[in-house]
Amino acid sequence: MANDVGDFQRSMSIATSGLRAQAGRMRVISENIANADSTATTAGGDPYRRKIPTFSSALDRSLDARTVTLGRVRTDTSDFRVKHEPSNPVADAAGNVKYPNVNPLVEMTDMREAQRSYEANLNIISATRRMIQRTLDILRS
Repeated sequence: MANDVGDFQRSMSIATSGLRAQAGRMRVISENIANADSTATTAGGDPYRRKIPTFSSALDRSLDARTVTLGRVRTDTSDFRVKHEPSNPVADAAGNVKYPNVNPLVEMTDMREAQRSYEANLNIISATRRMIQRTLDILRS
């Protein structure tokens, strides 16, 4: 029974780490979407640069299990989108305005994937809780 409790605790902790990591990923994606159409604050300057979340896996020695965390958030070094808008106050000398290197379609696809991963981890937690409750019910009877 003690080992079963450890297994339940391990399952819950692993799934919880997944929830936290996916929530962090959704925060980064939300920031990208929010800034998709922003421009630089100065003429000819660089606008918002897309951010890319990464994940790290670590051994939790107390659980003897690998958990996941949101790792370093990198910046996407791909080219900015450029539009010719000579009347825009942030246009450069050639009349071009740089826009973030954010593709809303890619971000929405990433967001949907993060949501599905989040929901999968939530389902693991719910299933584990049900199993714990059933075990307690059996022990009480």
